Amino acid sequence: MAEKDFRSLSEEISSFCLVAEARSGTQVIQPFPRSPKLIRRTGAISPKPLELPVWLEDLKKERKRTEYHLESIKKRQANLNTSSEAMKQQVQECFEELLMALQRDEKAVLDMIEQDRRETSSKLNRILQDWNQHLGLLQKHISTIQSAQQSSAESMKQPFPEDFTSCHKKLDPAEEEIKMNEERIQKLMKVLRNISKDLKAQLQRKNLMLDSSNVVFDKRTCHKQIKVTSEGRGLCLSSEDCNIPNDPQRFDQLYCALGTVAVKSGQHYWEVDVHCCSSWAVGMAYGSLQRRGREKGAKLGRNRCSWSLEFQDGHLTAWHNDRHVALPVTAARAAPNRVGVFVKYQKGRLVFYDAETMRTLQEFSAVFDRAHHQFTEPLYPAFRFFSPKDKGHHHMEICNLSL
Repeated sequence: MAEKDFRSLSEEISSFCLVAEARSGTQVIQPFPRSPKLIRRTGAISPKPLELPVWLEDLKKERKRTEYHLESIKKRQANLNTSSEAMKQQVQECFEELLMALQRDEKAVLDMIEQDRRETSSKLNRILQDWNQHLGLLQKHISTIQSAQQSSAESMKQPFPEDFTSCHKKLDPAEEEIKMNEERIQKLMKVLRNISKDLKAQLQRKNLMLDSSNVVFDKRTCHKQIKVTSEGRGLCLSSEDCNIPNDPQRFDQLYCALGTVAVKSGQHYWEVDVHCCSSWAVGMAYGSLQRRGREKGAKLGRNRCSWSLEFQDGHLTAWHNDRHVALPVTAARAAPNRVGVFVKYQKGRLVFYDAETMRTLQEFSAVFDRAHHQFTEPLYPAFRFFSPKDKGHHHMEICNLSL
């Protein structure tokens, strides 16, 4: 059978299927759909002679615009190297200034120690000279006595000098005080260690500061006993209800509040001053976090919708999905006065820092979930006070990190 006969037969089968589908009202699926090569192309256009000059003019304009755009991109690429070198130069100058300041201070400190050494050495040299003179006098007297013992009896009758028997030199207690000022040096070393620790923390903090976010409290979400400052950066827990209207976004039982700006992408960092709060919780939460009741669905860290760092009764803990990790609190590693919060949304990363030392307190990742930790909704900064009956202050403050 010829190819033409096959084609006509295929067309007849297709027509029969379409008629059967129209009559029965059900869709008939063809077992062998037609090849795209056999389908007639309907997008082809046959230009008219008068339209060709217009099309040509449009294409030339598009070519000119494309060439101009390419030149613009090439210029930007050329300027990129110049801008990069200028930025590197500025950064290098800043670090050179820091290095020069450190070198000047190092020289001043070393000169101070050297000056102290010279003064102490000069005093000790004078004492050494005095005792060497005394030692020379003793050696002279000892030689005189030894010579007298070996001489005749007539020479023993010769009188000895008056200072012969009074050659005992008293020890001066002030000599023990002649030493370098070690106490001052120890204080200096303590100051330098603190400066070094702060400098290292600030160098680590500088990268996070580039992603600092302007976080303010959402008054609509605050419990009725929470007062918000006029700037929106301070929270204070009161023993009485504030005169504010009801809102479905408001926490009705727990002393909680959320931030206004939702984190949907990118990197964000902010800090919360909690040193005026005896017990607190700072974290992140989805907007779907419950606002009613005191169940786990509304508590920070007790559900899958929130993460929190919590300090209560002297214990520091990190919470998510009702699971927690106890963090050590000792004299050397005290509870933070300022908490840094860093979010990298696409990577599902949430880190809490001690913002004064930049010590990592807790990083939420696969520790709390078997699967890779990812965020599925916009995140909001979350805050919680505990009972106002607890002794102590109840005040939090969002730190101003504007550069």
